This record gives sequence, C-alpha cells and structure tokens, in this order.
Amino acid sequence: MPRPRTILVTGAASGIGAACCRALAGPETAILVHTRRNAAGAEAVAEAVRAAGGVAEVMLGDIADPALPAALVARAEARFGGLDVVVANAGFADRTPVAALTEAGFAQSMDTVLWAFLRLAQAAMPVLARGEAPRLVAISSFVAHVFRTDATIFPATAAAKAGVEALVRALAVEAAASGTTVNAVAPGFTQKDATGHSAMTPAQWDAVRARIPLGRLGTPADVAQAVAYLASPGAGYVTGQVLHVNGGLI
Repeated sequence: MPRPRTILVTGAASGIGAACCRALAGPETAILVHTRRNAAGAEAVAEAVRAAGGVAEVMLGDIADPALPAALVARAEARFGGLDVVVANAGFADRTPVAALTEAGFAQSMDTVLWAFLRLAQAAMPVLARGEAPRLVAISSFVAHVFRTDATIFPATAAAKAGVEALVRALAVEAAASGTTVNAVAPGFTQKDATGHSAMTPAQWDAVRARIPLGRLGTPADVAQAVAYLASPGAGYVTGQVLHVNGGLI
C-alpha cells in the first residue's frame, strides 16, 4: 500500500497555518501539525484533518530552537514514512521602530523567522528529494514589500521575511535537480479571526481597508488556497516565486 502524501505545517494551531492544514487535508494525506504551545488548538486542527479523511499528528516545540526543525522532519519521516510537502508558517511580527530595536530583539526575529526557515529547509530538502512531487512553501509577508508613511512598519520582521524570500530563490535553484519546487506566499493584511486583529482599532482597520483595492481584509483561507496550489502536484513548473495574496495592496 502506498504511503500517504505527507505534509508538515509549522505554526498550525490557528490562523494561516490552521487554514493550510484544512486546505491540504484529504484522503491519502498525512499532516504533522506543529505548534509552539497551543496543544488544544493544534489538536482541533488535527481533528479537522481526520474528519476530511486524512491522518494527523501534533508536535509541540519552539521553532526558534535550533534542534526543532530537524526533529519535526524526523517525526514526519518516522511516523508517515517520508515527507512530500513542507509549509513553513511559524513566526511572529515585531513592530518595534528601528531606533528602539535592540540586538536581542532583532535576533529574536532572525531566530524565529529566518534562521528557523533555513534550518527547516536544510533538514527537509534531502527527505523531500525522495518524496512524491516535493514542495517547500514559505509564508512571507507584505511587510517585506510595503513601506509607507501611512502604514505601520515592522523593521525586524521585514528584514527576516526578505531574507526568507531570498533563501526561497536560492533553494529553488539548488533543489531543481530533484524536482523539488520552492516558493513563498506573501499575505497582506489578514484577519486572524472573525473580529480581525485586536492590536488595531476599528478606525485603523477602516483606514487599512481603504488602501486595499479589493476593499476587504484577507482571510486565512485566502492564503491557504494559494499555498495549496503551490503545494500541489500541478504546480510542478512554478519555483522560486513569491505569490502575493494581498487584495492588490501596494
């Protein structure tokens, strides 16, 4: 019996990561659902995967831990027999202005976003190369592209995500011989739940919507559909790309 198409999604207990798991779930799929500490949320996502006909397992750990990326890949391989898709979603946003950034604060963004992606790619690429239609998809962000006086700036996050996008392009070249594609999805303003992001007031969200040509915030499902395409066997001739899912935001 052939093994299931095996998928690892980091930062998958809620938001975009959870939506990616739901979009990728189905019969003959197995998903390793990673979260730093939200075990209840991750288990709810795993149950949704099972309800869709797939199998799922939850693994906890801090993605900034240098040992965790390799441990995630090893768990997927040991539990499901291989690895075909990696969605690197785990991370966080830091809006500290440049003048107030400390070395420790900047390093936290690098560790959690850029170094974590590099370590995950290094661990996953040899295993993906043996997979079926292997895919690596990183979640970047509009903050690496949109710099305006009327927008909140995330300097450390922007630097880390820009680094991720550069690594995506380099990895795409290195992995091409094995048939592994490497791409990124850069979401725009994306609501995390039905009420949007609590860090901004309703007036601030109205101002954001006014700048988005499609007139609304994105949803995790919007982003997940883009990820699902790039992770699909049908996206075999798309690599080294950054797909912006932002409603036309510039």
